[in-house]
Amino acid sequence: MKESASHATFLGVLTDGVRQAPPFRLLLGLCPSLAVTTAMENGFWMGLAVIFVLSCSEVMISLLRKVIPDRVRIPVYIVIVAAFTTIVDMVMHAYLPGMHAILGIFIPLIVVNCVILGRAEAFASKNGPLLSVADAVGVGAGFTVALMAIGGVRELLGTGNLKLFGIALLGGGLPLEVVVMLLPAGAFFVIGFMMGGLALLQNRAKKRAQQPVQCCTVDGEGAAG
Repeated sequence: MKESASHATFLGVLTDGVRQAPPFRLLLGLCPSLAVTTAMENGFWMGLAVIFVLSCSEVMISLLRKVIPDRVRIPVYIVIVAAFTTIVDMVMHAYLPGMHAILGIFIPLIVVNCVILGRAEAFASKNGPLLSVADAVGVGAGFTVALMAIGGVRELLGTGNLKLFGIALLGGGLPLEVVVMLLPAGAFFVIGFMMGGLALLQNRAKKRAQQPVQCCTVDGEGAAG
Protein backbone atom coordinates (compact mmCIF):
# COMPACT_ATOMS: atom_id res chain seq x y z
CA MET A 1 0.00 0.00 0.00
CA LYS A 2 2.84 2.31 0.92
CA GLU A 3 4.72 1.43 -2.27
CA SER A 4 1.57 2.03 -4.31
CA ALA A 5 1.11 5.51 -2.78
CA SER A 6 4.75 6.38 -3.41
CA HIS A 7 4.46 5.13 -6.98
CA ALA A 8 1.37 7.27 -7.60
CA THR A 9 3.13 10.34 -6.21
CA PHE A 10 6.13 9.71 -8.43
CA LEU A 11 3.91 9.46 -11.50
CA GLY A 12 1.94 12.51 -10.44
CA VAL A 13 5.07 14.64 -10.14
CA LEU A 14 6.36 13.27 -13.44
CA THR A 15 3.10 14.07 -15.24
CA ASP A 16 2.88 17.54 -13.73
CA GLY A 17 6.44 18.19 -14.86
CA VAL A 18 5.67 17.21 -18.46
CA ARG A 19 2.63 19.50 -18.47
CA GLN A 20 4.78 22.47 -17.46
CA ALA A 21 6.27 22.79 -21.03
CA PRO A 22 8.53 25.64 -19.81
CA PRO A 23 8.70 27.75 -23.02
CA PHE A 24 4.89 27.84 -23.31
CA ARG A 25 3.49 27.65 -19.78
CA LEU A 26 6.28 29.22 -17.69
CA LEU A 27 8.00 31.40 -20.33
CA LEU A 28 11.34 29.98 -19.17
CA GLY A 29 14.20 28.71 -21.31
CA LEU A 30 13.33 31.12 -24.11
CA CYS A 31 16.95 31.80 -25.16
CA PRO A 32 17.61 28.25 -26.48
CA SER A 33 14.00 28.12 -27.70
CA LEU A 34 14.71 31.06 -30.00
CA ALA A 35 18.30 30.29 -30.92
CA VAL A 36 18.71 26.57 -31.56
CA THR A 37 15.29 25.52 -32.86
CA THR A 38 16.04 25.98 -36.56
CA ALA A 39 15.66 22.19 -36.86
CA MET A 40 13.74 19.54 -34.93
CA GLU A 41 16.91 17.51 -34.21
CA ASN A 42 18.59 20.52 -32.61
CA GLY A 43 15.72 20.71 -30.15
CA PHE A 44 16.08 17.01 -29.36
CA TRP A 45 19.78 17.21 -28.45
CA MET A 46 19.42 20.44 -26.50
CA GLY A 47 16.50 18.92 -24.60
CA LEU A 48 18.50 15.78 -23.88
CA ALA A 49 21.37 17.86 -22.51
CA VAL A 50 18.97 19.79 -20.29
CA ILE A 51 17.36 16.56 -19.00
CA PHE A 52 20.78 15.22 -17.97
CA VAL A 53 21.88 18.42 -16.24
CA LEU A 54 18.48 18.96 -14.63
CA SER A 55 18.23 15.38 -13.33
CA CYS A 56 21.76 15.20 -11.92
CA SER A 57 21.54 18.68 -10.41
CA GLU A 58 18.17 18.10 -8.75
CA VAL A 59 19.33 14.80 -7.23
CA MET A 60 22.55 16.35 -5.91
CA ILE A 61 20.77 19.42 -4.51
CA SER A 62 18.09 17.23 -2.94
CA LEU A 63 20.72 15.08 -1.21
CA LEU A 64 22.62 18.14 0.06
CA ARG A 65 19.62 20.35 0.85
CA LYS A 66 19.92 19.90 4.63
CA VAL A 67 23.64 20.74 4.80
CA ILE A 68 23.78 23.67 2.37
CA PRO A 69 23.62 26.98 4.34
CA ASP A 70 20.58 28.97 3.28
CA ARG A 71 22.58 32.16 2.67
CA VAL A 72 24.84 30.57 0.06
CA ARG A 73 22.40 28.13 -1.50
CA ILE A 74 22.13 29.89 -4.89
CA PRO A 75 25.92 30.02 -5.51
CA VAL A 76 26.14 26.37 -4.46
CA TYR A 77 23.32 25.48 -6.87
CA ILE A 78 25.16 27.25 -9.69
CA VAL A 79 28.39 25.37 -8.94
CA ILE A 80 26.54 22.05 -9.00
CA VAL A 81 24.75 22.89 -12.26
CA ALA A 82 28.00 24.13 -13.79
CA ALA A 83 29.75 20.85 -12.98
CA PHE A 84 27.17 18.75 -14.83
CA THR A 85 26.96 21.27 -17.68
CA THR A 86 30.72 20.95 -18.16
CA ILE A 87 30.34 17.16 -18.40
CA VAL A 88 27.66 17.55 -21.09
CA ASP A 89 29.77 20.08 -22.98
CA MET A 90 32.85 17.85 -22.99
CA VAL A 91 30.94 14.67 -23.93
CA MET A 92 29.13 16.36 -26.82
CA HIS A 93 32.37 17.93 -28.01
CA ALA A 94 34.02 14.49 -28.03
CA TYR A 95 31.22 12.32 -29.48
CA LEU A 96 28.87 14.76 -31.29
CA PRO A 97 31.18 17.46 -32.67
CA GLY A 98 28.77 18.46 -35.43
CA MET A 99 25.84 19.03 -33.07
CA HIS A 100 28.20 20.61 -30.52
CA ALA A 101 29.16 23.19 -33.15
CA ILE A 102 25.50 23.86 -34.04
CA LEU A 103 24.36 24.33 -30.42
CA GLY A 104 27.52 26.33 -29.71
CA ILE A 105 27.46 28.74 -26.78
CA PHE A 106 24.00 27.58 -25.72
CA ILE A 107 25.46 24.40 -24.20
CA PRO A 108 27.59 26.27 -21.60
CA LEU A 109 24.67 28.65 -21.08
CA ILE A 110 22.66 25.75 -19.64
CA VAL A 111 24.31 26.85 -16.38
CA VAL A 112 22.09 29.95 -16.27
CA ASN A 113 19.00 28.32 -17.74
CA CYS A 114 16.12 29.60 -15.61
CA VAL A 115 14.35 26.23 -15.87
CA ILE A 116 17.17 24.45 -14.02
CA LEU A 117 17.76 27.05 -11.31
CA GLY A 118 14.02 27.51 -10.91
CA ARG A 119 13.37 23.80 -10.31
CA ALA A 120 16.37 23.58 -7.98
CA GLU A 121 15.00 26.36 -5.80
CA ALA A 122 11.30 25.50 -6.07
CA PHE A 123 11.40 21.70 -5.91
CA ALA A 124 14.73 19.94 -5.29
CA SER A 125 15.54 22.05 -2.22
CA LYS A 126 12.26 20.94 -0.60
CA ASN A 127 11.87 17.29 -1.67
CA GLY A 128 13.70 13.97 -1.62
CA PRO A 129 15.85 12.61 -4.45
CA LEU A 130 13.22 10.23 -5.86
CA LEU A 131 10.60 12.93 -6.39
CA SER A 132 13.32 15.28 -7.61
CA VAL A 133 14.20 12.79 -10.34
CA ALA A 134 10.54 12.61 -11.35
CA ASP A 135 10.29 16.39 -11.46
CA ALA A 136 13.52 16.74 -13.45
CA VAL A 137 12.63 14.09 -16.01
CA GLY A 138 9.08 15.42 -16.39
CA VAL A 139 10.05 19.07 -16.77
CA GLY A 140 12.98 18.11 -19.02
CA ALA A 141 10.72 15.98 -21.22
CA GLY A 142 8.22 18.83 -21.49
CA PHE A 143 11.05 21.20 -22.41
CA THR A 144 12.36 18.75 -25.04
CA VAL A 145 8.93 18.25 -26.62
CA ALA A 146 8.44 22.01 -26.75
CA LEU A 147 11.81 22.58 -28.44
CA MET A 148 11.18 19.78 -30.95
CA ALA A 149 7.72 21.15 -31.75
CA ILE A 150 9.06 24.66 -32.33
CA GLY A 151 12.00 23.32 -34.34
CA GLY A 152 9.75 21.02 -36.37
CA VAL A 153 7.42 23.83 -37.46
CA ARG A 154 10.31 26.18 -38.26
CA GLU A 155 12.22 23.50 -40.20
CA LEU A 156 9.15 22.40 -42.16
CA LEU A 157 8.14 25.93 -43.16
CA GLY A 158 11.73 27.08 -43.69
CA THR A 159 13.10 24.16 -45.70
CA GLY A 160 10.03 22.17 -46.77
CA ASN A 161 11.12 19.01 -44.97
CA LEU A 162 11.83 17.45 -41.59
CA LYS A 163 15.04 15.59 -40.81
CA LEU A 164 15.78 13.48 -37.76
CA PHE A 165 19.14 11.73 -37.38
CA GLY A 166 19.86 12.40 -41.06
CA ILE A 167 16.61 10.84 -42.31
CA ALA A 168 14.19 12.97 -44.33
CA LEU A 169 10.80 12.24 -42.75
CA LEU A 170 8.81 13.65 -45.68
CA GLY A 171 10.80 12.10 -48.53
CA GLY A 172 11.22 14.69 -51.26
CA GLY A 173 9.69 17.36 -49.07
CA LEU A 174 7.27 20.18 -49.80
CA PRO A 175 7.70 23.22 -52.08
CA LEU A 176 8.18 25.57 -49.12
CA GLU A 177 11.05 27.89 -48.30
CA VAL A 178 9.85 30.59 -45.93
CA VAL A 179 13.31 31.84 -45.00
CA VAL A 180 12.10 34.05 -42.15
CA MET A 181 11.16 30.90 -40.24
CA LEU A 182 14.86 30.04 -39.93
CA LEU A 183 15.59 33.44 -38.39
CA PRO A 184 14.92 34.40 -34.73
CA ALA A 185 11.81 36.27 -35.87
CA GLY A 186 10.38 32.97 -37.08
CA ALA A 187 10.82 31.51 -33.61
CA PHE A 188 8.81 34.38 -32.12
CA PHE A 189 6.00 33.74 -34.61
CA VAL A 190 5.91 30.00 -33.92
CA ILE A 191 6.10 30.34 -30.12
CA GLY A 192 3.39 33.01 -30.18
CA PHE A 193 0.99 30.94 -32.28
CA MET A 194 1.64 27.81 -30.19
CA MET A 195 1.03 29.70 -26.94
CA GLY A 196 -2.18 31.11 -28.39
CA GLY A 197 -3.32 27.65 -29.49
CA LEU A 198 -2.59 26.13 -26.08
CA ALA A 199 -4.43 28.96 -24.33
CA LEU A 200 -7.44 28.44 -26.62
CA LEU A 201 -7.53 24.70 -25.88
CA GLN A 202 -7.16 25.36 -22.16
CA ASN A 203 -10.04 27.85 -22.15
CA ARG A 204 -12.29 25.41 -24.03
CA ALA A 205 -11.45 22.68 -21.53
CA LYS A 206 -12.32 25.01 -18.64
CA LYS A 207 -15.67 25.94 -20.23
CA ARG A 208 -16.56 22.29 -20.75
CA ALA A 209 -15.67 21.53 -17.14
CA GLN A 210 -17.90 24.38 -15.93
CA GLN A 211 -20.94 23.27 -17.93
CA PRO A 212 -23.66 21.60 -15.80
CA VAL A 213 -23.91 17.85 -16.08
CA GLN A 214 -26.84 16.76 -18.24
CA CYS A 215 -28.93 13.93 -16.82
CA CYS A 216 -31.46 11.92 -18.76
CA THR A 217 -34.92 11.35 -17.38
CA VAL A 218 -36.79 8.10 -17.83
CA ASP A 219 -38.70 9.42 -20.85
CA GLY A 220 -35.45 10.52 -22.55
CA GLU A 221 -35.74 14.29 -21.91
CA GLY A 222 -32.56 16.04 -20.72
CA ALA A 223 -32.47 17.89 -17.42
CA ALA A 224 -29.75 19.84 -15.71
CA GLY A 225 -28.34 18.03 -12.72
